[in-house]
Amino acid sequence: MELRMLDESRYAAEMREKVLPALAQCRTEGWMEPADVDGLPALAGRASASGASVGPDSDHAGKLHYVCYDAAKFDALHEDDATGIFRGAVVISHGFTEFASKYCELIWYFLLAGYSVCLMEHRGHGYSARDVDDDWLVWIDDWRRYVADLAKFADTVGKRYADGQPLNLFCHSMGGGIGAAVLEQHPTLFDKAVLSAPMIAPATGVPNWVARALAEVMCGVGLGRHAVFGQGPFSPEYKPEEHKGASEARTRWFHECRCEDVHCQTNAAAFEWVRQALRLSHAVLKPNACENIETPILLFQAGHDIWVLNEPQNRFVANVREGGGNIRLVRYADSVHEIFSMPNGTFGPYLSQILDFYDTGESRLLD
Repeated sequence: MELRMLDESRYAAEMREKVLPALAQCRTEGWMEPADVDGLPALAGRASASGASVGPDSDHAGKLHYVCYDAAKFDALHEDDATGIFRGAVVISHGFTEFASKYCELIWYFLLAGYSVCLMEHRGHGYSARDVDDDWLVWIDDWRRYVADLAKFADTVGKRYADGQPLNLFCHSMGGGIGAAVLEQHPTLFDKAVLSAPMIAPATGVPNWVARALAEVMCGVGLGRHAVFGQGPFSPEYKPEEHKGASEARTRWFHECRCEDVHCQTNAAAFEWVRQALRLSHAVLKPNACENIETPILLFQAGHDIWVLNEPQNRFVANVREGGGNIRLVRYADSVHEIFSMPNGTFGPYLSQILDFYDTGESRLLD
């Protein structure tokens, strides 16, 4: 399936004049109580980022924020290229320091293709519950919370929007590591899953066994809520040198979204987050976990990825296949980590592969 891509030469104008107004007319917002996780105490959390007037006693305190887009309401707008055929729903699991509005363009394409879309902002991100005083810092006490929350969201809100049709998963980066664990622990929850540059293992800048040991020590001495070395608050300065190869129009738009909303300015990892990311990596790569996967998977790998490691993705694919799973790896050798931030020449074929995968039988996946 192919859709007309937004014009990069007038990207911001198309987003403001066409995409955002249409999305607003089919968008609903909600708040979910976090899932219960065996062996973990409930976290109180806070309701919003610093500078907001909502306090810990707010109706939203401790809850997880989500947005959903209804395909039927979107079709009623009669946008160009809309299929008018309801195909089910896509649940999006976003990456580290990301937020719902970053996915507006991708949501637009999913709606055009006939899918309702549901996106929950992971704990510590966007408008969801925060557990540290510095709102630019991402902290989690246990990676299993991420997994349980995403599974609960998909099983309740996602299934409601799928309305008996297929429920698919789209994951990016950290959200891909979380998604992989969900697929292992809930093998029949999703019909299809796309893992885009998934964090099967993070790139820490040092061998991960060194990062693991350091994180254990720092957390052990009470610094688990402190930012890792070299990371700090969000800067409003756009730095094009950090996005070489990507679409400048898209990366500038993502940056402006962060500048406009304090809730979107998470920017650094706490030592505890690093420890939990590495524990998640160890768990999802276990062969006996990989063999539980029943959902057909399309995994995209970015050749110029500086945020997650490629080799663990290869191991994950091999483990899933050896366990009898249906998985295919597609490598974009010249792409940066966020493949959906690339110019249309890359983003277009990537999007077509995703939509074709969602729309076809799983036999098309087998190599």
